[in-house]
Amino acid sequence: MSFNRISRLSLGVALLALSAPGLAQTGTPGGARYGSFGIDLTAADKAVKPGDDFWTHANGAWDKRTAIAPDRTSAGGSVILADQAEQQVRAILDDAARDPAAVGAGAKQFGDLYASFMDEAAIERAGAAPLKPYFAKIDAATDKQKLQTLFSTVGYASPVEVGQLPDPADPKRYAVAAGQGSLGMGGRDYYLEQGAKYDTFRTAYRAYVEKMLTLSGVTDASARADRIVALETAMAKVQWSPVQSRDLQAMLKPMDAAGRKALAPDFDWPLLLSTAGYAQFPVVYMTNSTALTELGKIFAATPVSTWQDWMKFRLASASAGALPKAFDQATFDFYGKTLADQPEQRARWKRGIALVNGTMGEAVGEVYVKRHYPPESEAKMGELIANLRAAYKERITANSWMDGATKTQALAKLAAFDPRIGHPVKYIDYSSLDVVRGDPVGNAMRAGEFQHQLDLSRLGKPVDRTLWGMTPQTVNAYYDPLNNQITFPAAILQPPYFDPKADAAVNYGAIGAIIGHEMGHGFDDQGSQFSATGKFENWWTPAARTAFTQRTAALSKQFDAYEPIPGVRVKGALTLGENIGDLGGVETAYAAYQKYQAEHGKAPVIGGLTGDQRFFLAYAQAWQAKLREGAARARLLTDPHSPPFYRVNGIVRNVDAWYTAFGVKPGDALYLAPGGRVHIW
Repeated sequence: MSFNRISRLSLGVALLALSAPGLAQTGTPGGARYGSFGIDLTAADKAVKPGDDFWTHANGAWDKRTAIAPDRTSAGGSVILADQAEQQVRAILDDAARDPAAVGAGAKQFGDLYASFMDEAAIERAGAAPLKPYFAKIDAATDKQKLQTLFSTVGYASPVEVGQLPDPADPKRYAVAAGQGSLGMGGRDYYLEQGAKYDTFRTAYRAYVEKMLTLSGVTDASARADRIVALETAMAKVQWSPVQSRDLQAMLKPMDAAGRKALAPDFDWPLLLSTAGYAQFPVVYMTNSTALTELGKIFAATPVSTWQDWMKFRLASASAGALPKAFDQATFDFYGKTLADQPEQRARWKRGIALVNGTMGEAVGEVYVKRHYPPESEAKMGELIANLRAAYKERITANSWMDGATKTQALAKLAAFDPRIGHPVKYIDYSSLDVVRGDPVGNAMRAGEFQHQLDLSRLGKPVDRTLWGMTPQTVNAYYDPLNNQITFPAAILQPPYFDPKADAAVNYGAIGAIIGHEMGHGFDDQGSQFSATGKFENWWTPAARTAFTQRTAALSKQFDAYEPIPGVRVKGALTLGENIGDLGGVETAYAAYQKYQAEHGKAPVIGGLTGDQRFFLAYAQAWQAKLREGAARARLLTDPHSPPFYRVNGIVRNVDAWYTAFGVKPGDALYLAPGGRVHIW
């Protein structure tokens, strides 16, 4: 596995919104996709004062009239674009079925992959038989040594995970890391939180475990399910929380063989590492260190038979979509209906698209880019990024709390930012991936092994900075601190997010703030621990770090007070990096917009709105999204992003220019006195 939780510290765009159009332009806006100049004024609820609830002021009417689709857990612009991308990829797959040679390299493979998943009749005829060869390997793991061999074999669950990443001490080379494994129900809090809601989740999960074992042909499923749930609960109690796992100083602990043995002596580290292909690495980063110690004790104390049952359940659960409908339905009933409040399962073809994107995403993406990504988009994105970079430079230089020595390093890091736009410069070659038509379970297992072997083939070579962590058809963006790169896939760079006919204020408030957010991750509480080269090192003076921590702590405290679901609050420490990204992004995008006006002239009033008002309304509509309660709960427990409502209201109340733009005064619900506003970048 890849340690993406470290190498991509955050996916900076989640639940993007309905009315966030594109790039700055000169001249009079006209013909924009949304409204006459890029803002959907029909979405607003003007009865709500901006200073009382800015998200609802901008989006209240949209919220009232918009229903979440029954097969979705959210609604908003990202869903609109994801649906569009699904249709576009479906057309590619349909063309591949008719004439794969005309579509391009890999078309027959991803066509067979998709067809195998879509052949429900064949899947029903096969029953649970596709699991048998993998269950046989689990049955053959009759002692702790053999179990650990499977733990490090692709496709099998493990209490510990081993994988590779750019070395935080020298990002030009690869390193290996070990950390706590995943749990079947999801985040650890589902096992540990108290209350009737969580009791319901745990009861339903235990029934789900029993059902999956029964469907798989495992005898005495009830007793085995009890033991599996007890095992996972014990693991949840010792695992690090999402907040703990954000502490990079604690996470990135390099240890030699003696250190690994002393930390977690119950695991055979030489065996785990050699099986995974990492025997040549004398030093390994031992993340979640105390959890590894305790997980080792649990491993030693738990009978082999219970581990075997657990691995069978996890394998059946992970394979459910490629197994008969009874498996598939049981999995959706628990994860979709019970945990996420999703009424209907997504159509099978849509899930097939997700499978292909996740397995051969760059092969599909290469075709997608040729069909749907205009070359001129790259140049226009480059212009806006340059303006954001210049604005960040000015704001860092003018920063009053950072000393000169630290500013010099911050500016060097800013100058070294590597923006990647649209698509990779080279695509993954999937020709050696063995796709067997009619074997969807085997295809998934072989795809996992293909990716692992691809990762191993890169060891001993310089880190390939051209690799992408998202496919071009992904509606999202991210920052990679180990490579100091920001990445914007093609799918997000189109209407409603990328519309050159929109007003400049709207463009800067929407996509500009999103770009600024990603750039800001280089200077958030985690990204700021990496230098211009991506090395994990301190480039701050003690005084500058203390001043930074004081400001970020104040922002964290603000978000701790927000309670989207009764009894479930936003975790300020978990969401801090994203909140810093949002605050820095909108303030820097606003500064970039002022630079734009200095060059092109003061923005006119359009639709009764000043340029500054349009800027902030566009920012608010960029987070025009709503979630089902179950999905919102899951995000609050595990997601480093704050809910969309608070990504607007929790941010703008710290921005001085917003107060001026909308005449926000003391007594308004969102008002903060100037001394209580947080300013970081």
